[in-house]
Amino acid sequence: MKELMLGNKAVARGLYEAGVALASSYPGTPSTETTEEAAKYDEIYCEWAPNEKVALETAFGACIAGKRSYCAMKHVGLNVAADPLFTISYTGVNAGMVICVADDPGMHSSQNEQDSRHYAIAAKLPMLEPSDSEEALEFTKKAYEISEEFDTPVLLKMCTRVSHSQSIVETSERVEPPIKPYVKDAAKYVMVPANAKKRHPIVEERTKKLEAFAEETELNRLEVGEDKSLGIICDSTSYEYVKEVFGDRISILKLGLINPMPDEKIKKFAASIDRLVVVEELDPIIETHVKALGIEVEGKNLFPMVDEFSQGIVAEKLGQPAAAKCEEIEDLPNRPPAMCSGCPHRGLFYTLKKNKCTVIGDIGCYTLGATPPLSSIDTTECMGASVSSIHGFNKILGSEAEKHTVAVIGDSTFMHSGMTGLANIAYNQTNSTVIILDNSITGMTGHQQNPTTGFNLRGEPAGKIDLEALVRSMGIDRVVVVDPYDLAETDRVVKEELAAEAPSVIISRRPCALLKYVKKGKPLQVNPDKCIGCKSCMKLGCPSISFRNGKAVVDETQCFGCGVCSELCPKDAFEVQGE
Repeated sequence: MKELMLGNKAVARGLYEAGVALASSYPGTPSTETTEEAAKYDEIYCEWAPNEKVALETAFGACIAGKRSYCAMKHVGLNVAADPLFTISYTGVNAGMVICVADDPGMHSSQNEQDSRHYAIAAKLPMLEPSDSEEALEFTKKAYEISEEFDTPVLLKMCTRVSHSQSIVETSERVEPPIKPYVKDAAKYVMVPANAKKRHPIVEERTKKLEAFAEETELNRLEVGEDKSLGIICDSTSYEYVKEVFGDRISILKLGLINPMPDEKIKKFAASIDRLVVVEELDPIIETHVKALGIEVEGKNLFPMVDEFSQGIVAEKLGQPAAAKCEEIEDLPNRPPAMCSGCPHRGLFYTLKKNKCTVIGDIGCYTLGATPPLSSIDTTECMGASVSSIHGFNKILGSEAEKHTVAVIGDSTFMHSGMTGLANIAYNQTNSTVIILDNSITGMTGHQQNPTTGFNLRGEPAGKIDLEALVRSMGIDRVVVVDPYDLAETDRVVKEELAAEAPSVIISRRPCALLKYVKKGKPLQVNPDKCIGCKSCMKLGCPSISFRNGKAVVDETQCFGCGVCSELCPKDAFEVQGE
């Protein structure tokens, strides 16, 4: 049956058809939906792990037990999972195992443009790169065949455009391989130095076999055109852009298996055309490899190292007519990202700014606290970094810094990698104040459950971690919970904990305003006779409030009714509609 599918949904369908039994992942855009869609199949056990390292190790355990397994993450998540990744390259697998990593060229929702192809090369693992939804499904199934044939984990590299675009796929039935018996084999799976030393030559031999496979597999496809003046080697979305610009006029070598690359096929292709160009987003992985073969090739001398490509960029850089442009509308207002109306984080960040705090930030929707008018966050690096960094910051600057510096981290991010940083604070003692912004969900990636919510991936009741008890058990005696809608109490607690001469944790707790079970309050309105135009309410940066004709105005279609704005108004101009 043919169906229009998102790339991520197609991967999930590939998991189903390949007979996968377990998927363990950590949500990260643009990879998240692969696991969410897989969870719709009863035959696949799916879970959100606390972080990517745990997810990968869980999937590895399942494949050793004898059933096909899957793990997904975004590109920066692969950094977290890198420790087991490099070692399971040595051990190999029992049943097939596929690791999906989704890159984000253009940084639509990421803090860097990391190119995950480097990991495939460094870990000596095969990597497949689909360019559309149809290939996403087929490559996923093929990855399991490669995994079991060559005794290796296989990386499946997606990217934002492939993950979140749609194309036609043809589905088929599920074929579930029989369980592969687990056989104790310490020499294969126990990676102490003596065993690992013997496994490394096996990895190198496997690479040679994969290199031979790369020459013959249909994953690497040669498309011959009549015009021999130009030939292009490309992968992933770059292939789609090249095809849209050139159609079938020129010859193209499309690499679906990006590691290892087919050396002989590349040499033969280069010899068949007059000019060779590599079109690839981000780093010159293919170009560097081709040059190492002694072949003259162009690439990054034409194309940028940054951002996404497009049909227009390919046409421009290769001297082709530009595609027709959409009509541009002038004077569109700038729409920077902002915290939602009713967001529980807004009151907390307003309080931190009011108290002129230095705020060591983390990864989550609360990172929007860095944007005007709140402009509260000083640093943001990676998951969990805030808790570790505040300790180092305070160790250097001492008591004066401790009195005005806080770390902020979400509940899901705290479970991901914040706990170890807090253990360091408790163990090595700085009077650091850590604020856990507990909105009862993993908000930034679209409302996934986490170990603090009490529900699993499918929304079923699950083990729930008590944050207060956990923090106390780690050696933090000062733990206080506040409602960020209550600005006065939030202000009092922040001042008190910053003044304390002991490590402390503030839990800013209120559910995300967008959760379905959270009831929306009655929208507010501004009494124009009371409003004096002081703009105190505008300091919140709430998208429901605007300023017109010298008065504040509330958009009732957006207002959540949280009432935080009314706490700032000196004239009580904010009133509940209908009262």
